[in-house]
Amino acid sequence: METEVANDLSPLAKVYKDGRVERLMSTATVPPSLDEKTGVQSKDVAISSDSTVSARLYIPKAAVGSLQKLPVLVYFHGGGFIIETAWSPTYHNYLNPLVAEANIIAVSVEYRRAPEHPLPAAYDDSWTALKWVASHSAGNGPEEWLNSHANLKKVFMSGDSAGANIVHNMGIRLGEEKLNGIEIPGVVMVHPYFWGEEPLPLETTEPEKRSKIRDIWHAAKPTTTGLDDPLMNPATDPRLSGLGVSRVLICVAEKDMLRQRGWYYKEVLSKSGWKGDVEVMEAPEEDHVFHLVKPGCENAEKMMKKLVSFMNEDIEDQRYYCQ
Repeated sequence: METEVANDLSPLAKVYKDGRVERLMSTATVPPSLDEKTGVQSKDVAISSDSTVSARLYIPKAAVGSLQKLPVLVYFHGGGFIIETAWSPTYHNYLNPLVAEANIIAVSVEYRRAPEHPLPAAYDDSWTALKWVASHSAGNGPEEWLNSHANLKKVFMSGDSAGANIVHNMGIRLGEEKLNGIEIPGVVMVHPYFWGEEPLPLETTEPEKRSKIRDIWHAAKPTTTGLDDPLMNPATDPRLSGLGVSRVLICVAEKDMLRQRGWYYKEVLSKSGWKGDVEVMEAPEEDHVFHLVKPGCENAEKMMKKLVSFMNEDIEDQRYYCQ
């Protein structure tokens, strides 16, 4: 077995000379289940015929045996496009209470990861997942939970870190390609994984930290033009004004290295000519994905309540005003 490292992406992974990838963290998985605490039921489904794309579905206890149509959350996990999975206990334990409290159906997407499958693989897989959800609009799609219980006029997207990057890029694609039978009024980007060649005010200028982000991004997308690639730096994307949703909630954390990028996204989106409503929720004294690391803390509970409210507001009558 090859032991010489070709690309050290620590703390996420190492790539060896023979192409083998060793992931250094977040490798645990758990099966779908009936969650005893929340009553939420989950199951795994194949989305593409070759099983390249799959998902874990979650449905609240109250929906079983009911005719009620529920909002749908399409969720994209984080991990720098390199680690984590929809089967991870981190996301399983996060989505169970979110589904229960918001009374929604969740579709947690399992997309192909870099470096074995470099971008745009994760973007393409995520778009395939959205099209699969939309295929249930007439009530005769492949998944009965969605046929019977999904309100496809109220679909939301959310993700953390790299998953939030996916949410943004799916929003850009929605502005260019309409999905028949599905309406996505709002998205939630949690600690979004955006960056750029030049530091923003108050952003770290430490060469080691900036080069680490550069290395991980280049591993995820070897053909990139750099950190100002529009996929990584939305401020450079001329299509930003066409973002195909009407409401955006951005969650940032005070101590997160990516904090400034979340605020900057709000600024450039607001100035782009986009006609929707955007706001930022900042968690004081917290770091990157704190809500996954310590879900019981006060700030994580506040964020959970905010997301529940965001997905259950009357989108006809309620407008979000910029902070």
